[in-house]
Amino acid sequence: QVQLVESGGGLVQPGGSLRLSCVASGSIVNIPTMGWYRQAPGNQRELVATITSGGRTNNVDSVKGRFTISRDNNKNTVYLQMNRLKPEDTAVYYCYADVLKVGFVRANYWGQGTQVTVSS
Repeated sequence: QVQLVESGGGLVQPGGSLRLSCVASGSIVNIPTMGWYRQAPGNQRELVATITSGGRTNNVDSVKGRFTISRDNNKNTVYLQMNRLKPEDTAVYYCYADVLKVGFVRANYWGQGTQVTVSS
């Protein structure tokens, strides 16, 4: 099986920064796409950013210029650097991976979520 473990969430003041990390482990051949989603109370889960194994990124408009997604393919790790955080960024952030497993079975996996709270 495959596990995703996130870290780096917490409480930060508006204008501050946080860096989220997510490590994938298990029977992995390749991870074509990794990314981050978030879900605020009462809202649906929404895309924040994705990155392919080749480094192509996609960010939602509300975080462009503030958040940067990156990954280390050798470590099966994806990062989300969040700068100039706003109260509306408060949510549970979920790591996502589109994984090609041993046996060439493709499946999607999610992390357990990490809370990000932006408040003074």
